[in-house]
Amino acid sequence: MSESVSETLLRTPLYDLHVSLGARMVPFAGYDMPVQYPLGVLKEHLHTRAHAGLFDVSHMGQVELHGPDAAKALETLVPVDVIGLAPKKQRYAFFTNEQGGILDDLMIYNTGSYLHVVVNAACKAQDIAHLRKHIGHRCDIKVRDDLALLALQGPGAEAALVGAARMPERVLELSFMQGDYIEIAEVDCL
Repeated sequence: MSESVSETLLRTPLYDLHVSLGARMVPFAGYDMPVQYPLGVLKEHLHTRAHAGLFDVSHMGQVELHGPDAAKALETLVPVDVIGLAPKKQRYAFFTNEQGGILDDLMIYNTGSYLHVVVNAACKAQDIAHLRKHIGHRCDIKVRDDLALLALQGPGAEAALVGAARMPERVLELSFMQGDYIEIAEVDCL
């Protein structure tokens, strides 16, 4: 990749770590993202399928919705129950347009004090504009480009997370579509 191209690409908070670990970086969704490490894609794939793999998905959009009307406001944009979403629970949803057509899919997590929304990288700007246009007057919308977002996948994912967590019992208490704040490597993680 030419120097001028890499300068125009955005970088995730983990960019320097990827480079230091020998990742081959490529343009993806406007970001300079790792496509593979020195062992190669096939070995990474097989390891993830047999054990676990950690993926930087920080290029996706992370948005916090704050305020007492945030859940009710967001529920006007998605055809799922956001008001009834209990703390530490997550729900899959999709944005709809005025005709009921699907604009994009997203994840909604209730932290207990605010809603944490994750939107797709390719539609991030449009999704954030959609939120601001339709509910920005009802809740505080805070875009969190400063946060990393990781996906831990594979049959050994739970064991890997338990092994890395400061309080492993907190990980073991979680089930599908649940979350919590857990310290990993001296970093508070959601």
